[in-house]
Amino acid sequence: MNAPRTASLSRATSESRVEVELDLDGAGRSRIDTTVPFFDHMLTAFAKHSLTDLTIRAEGDTHIDAHHTVEDVSIVLGQAIRQALGDKAGIARYGDALVPLDEALAQAVVDISGRPYLVHSGEPAGFEHHLIGGHFTGSLVRHSFEAISVHAGLTVHVRVLGGRDPHHIAEAEYKAFARAFRQAKALDPLVEGIPSTKGAL
Repeated sequence: MNAPRTASLSRATSESRVEVELDLDGAGRSRIDTTVPFFDHMLTAFAKHSLTDLTIRAEGDTHIDAHHTVEDVSIVLGQAIRQALGDKAGIARYGDALVPLDEALAQAVVDISGRPYLVHSGEPAGFEHHLIGGHFTGSLVRHSFEAISVHAGLTVHVRVLGGRDPHHIAEAEYKAFARAFRQAKALDPLVEGIPSTKGAL
């Protein structure tokens, strides 16, 4: 029987306090409260579509900007993912997903490589300046993926292939990332040991 792939982490700075609990082998249940409503929506979608049970509690200086809270939650989420993955023995390692949301279409590819890298492209001009849900600027989508990738040790490619509505574009990106991560973290019964010729990820 495989060891539980779970993690529970917290982080406190002068800008935010974050607590994250996750189970990579869950059913997509979530309890998310970051005080940034649109980000809560995106993280709920991530949990649901990656089949990761996820609890996040956070508070920060959102009276200044949502940036610090989104960044710090993404950092701790990435750290928790890395911890829960353990030595990565038996995982599929790679995942690829193409997800639509009405007129928007996004693709994500994930490699649980141990080498942090993000390639992010295709968002329409001006997307990064758009305010979604009153708190969340479009630029935070990329910033969130970058923090998760770096701290989880993931290679992630996210491409927006089409879209007009900023909410739809962002949600398609998070759902595509979730579906690709779901494939990559899955335990593959055909994989013996760590899926790398180096013997480590």
